[in-house]
Parts: sequence; structure tokens; C-alpha cells
Amino acid sequence: MRRRLALSGLLAAPLVARAGAQVEEPLADAVRSALSASIAQSAPPRPRFDDPALREAYLRWLGTMSERLKNRKTETQIRVEFLETVWYEAKRAGLEPSLVLGLIQVESGFRKYAISTAGARGYMQVMPFWTRAIGDGDASRLFHMQSNLRFGCVILRHYLDVEKGDLFLALGRYNGSRGRPEYPNAVFAARRQWLLPGEK
Repeated sequence: MRRRLALSGLLAAPLVARAGAQVEEPLADAVRSALSASIAQSAPPRPRFDDPALREAYLRWLGTMSERLKNRKTETQIRVEFLETVWYEAKRAGLEPSLVLGLIQVESGFRKYAISTAGARGYMQVMPFWTRAIGDGDASRLFHMQSNLRFGCVILRHYLDVEKGDLFLALGRYNGSRGRPEYPNAVFAARRQWLLPGEK
């Protein structure tokens, strides 16, 4: 049993990621309240589409991304649940799913239990101070898939708003390397791998 758990990664130590360090900055009360409300909402529902064309586009995206992610997440159910959650949390935060997938690829290599040398955790390498600033203070939640994706998307959206829509600067702020090109360029390059054919 222990051998099976170790092979499945359940007993493996969290892997180190090469993420930067988001910088803890003071938040205005209104911003803190809005971010807290965004984090606290319930788990993603199954998407419903009134327009059959939108449903078909979503299913095409899900199938294509599932195929691309297969070598990193081999179990179909886990892979599909992950992609459904990425899609929902990205859309909910007004972000492109391809951008979020690119960021996850750069930050953690799609490793749920990744930890950076700066202490950032999970898929989107969220710093634990965010759980104190806008959550319930439980940093272990950052290893829960849906919580990590929600925190990461809400934080990136916040930085995008702070930077008045400048994605280059927002990504730099997310990584703790604002103004330097290496990280945003890496995310932009990874994003291209998660676009559907014909998308730019």
C-alpha cells in the first residue's frame, strides 16, 4: 500500500518550483473586502450554455486541452476536472484560460504540490501571505486545486487592475519581478501552446 501511495505521489515530498516571490503589499480595505468576497464564493458549477455553438466551442476547447495535457496529467477524470476548473476560474476573473494555463506551466509545471524557494505553493504558486490577507489564514488550502486556481486568478486579476490592464507589468508583479522581461515573456511563450488552432 505504501509503495502504491509513493508511486502515485501521495507520499512524495512537495516538489520545488522555480517561481519568483509575489511581494506582500498593503491593501485598501475596499480592495481587501472585494478580494475576500471573490475567494469565498462556492466551487465552480458545471457550465451551462443556452447557445449550442458556445457549448460546442467549450467542448472543443476541453477536448483539445485534455489531449495536450495528457502527458502531464495521465488520469482522465483528474485532467478534465482540472481543465474545467481552470476554464471556470479564468473566465470568472476575466482572464484567458490559455493565459492561465501558460502561467501554471511556467510557475509549477502543472504540479499540484509544487513549492518555490520563496514559499509559493501549488499550481499557480500563490504566496501564503494571501491566505492571511484575503482568506481564512489556512495556507494548506493552497494545495487544494480549486482554491489555488481561484486565489491565483483573483490575484492576477487584481494585479491587472492595479497595472491598468498592462499584462506585462501585471505578470511581473505576480512573479515579484515587475519591470523585468524574463517572466512575462516565458508566460506569453507558454500561453501560445494552449491556444486553439487559429487563436492568437
